[in-house]
Amino acid sequence: MDGYQFTLAGTQLTALPSGALYWEARNLLCVSDLHLGKALRRARMGEPPLPPYETRDTLTRLESDLRRTGAATVICLGDSFDDSAAASHLPDAEKLWIAKLQAGRRWVWIEGNHDPGPVDLGGAHMAELPVPPLTFRHIARAGQSGEISGHYHPKVRLAVKGRSLSRPAFLIDSDRVILPAFGTYTGGLWSEDAVLTGLMRRDALAVLTGAMTHAVPMPRGAQRP
Repeated sequence: MDGYQFTLAGTQLTALPSGALYWEARNLLCVSDLHLGKALRRARMGEPPLPPYETRDTLTRLESDLRRTGAATVICLGDSFDDSAAASHLPDAEKLWIAKLQAGRRWVWIEGNHDPGPVDLGGAHMAELPVPPLTFRHIARAGQSGEISGHYHPKVRLAVKGRSLSRPAFLIDSDRVILPAFGTYTGGLWSEDAVLTGLMRRDALAVLTGAMTHAVPMPRGAQRP
């Protein structure tokens, strides 16, 4: 399978080019920060509009990963919806699309800071999910090991042949992996931000997403040795 394979807490995982994480031994697909309904939420709040197809684009990419992996379990690592009302405001066609993706699968919604409560859609709703030896939660906790989280939407910028390149990226070390945001129009936090450099070990890797994955030492800006 395309992607970057690595080991966390003795488990072999694959960082997919899309930004999803696949655990083959469990046939489990994990995505973070879908932020479904972002364009609709901005319209409700009177904010500058976004193109209205972001939810469809996100679901199309998720469906592609599910077809490719055949995953029997899906974990959405929080901020799956852009606010607590976003799920109820989704068009019926998109609610039906989610229901079709859930059919025949175990589906877990991890609570995030944008969507702290249960939503009126199928699947289980949990604050976090231990699947030993790993733990799935929305926001990383210092001192934890075997942790898979999201929240920060990590991004990396590199200079390549005199040009600046930026990509969403997985951040990986021996304790944890922080997933990039899977949703369309989600923005992100640069890897050299103090929050991320404080969480990740000095030998952490950044795995860039895109047409293919590419692993580099995690850029730390001026803090990089």
